[in-house]
Amino acid sequence: MDYGIEQRDRDDTIRLRGRLTFNDHAKLRALIGEMKQAKGQRQTLDLSSLEFVDSAGIGMLLIAREEMTAVNKTLVLRGAVGQVKRVLTVAQIGKLIPIED
Repeated sequence: MDYGIEQRDRDDTIRLRGRLTFNDHAKLRALIGEMKQAKGQRQTLDLSSLEFVDSAGIGMLLIAREEMTAVNKTLVLRGAVGQVKRVLTVAQIGKLIPIED
């Protein structure tokens, strides 16, 4: 997984690319640290370039949500397609993290 961050006033967009799996745990932890320090109140994970997510990746998204909640920020998922969208739907992640198309 790779990522890029676009910061705006109170809304930061983080574009995830590639695959989000157990092997990305350290990278996602580092990203969460950056998101916690960012000025934006709303942290949007753009998943449109994410090709694959496994159960560990889903768990890491839930950790990101908990970490953002702890610092009074909102986490939003956006643009999931293909396998990623199917996994998010089956796991009912939308009940815990807002998902935008």
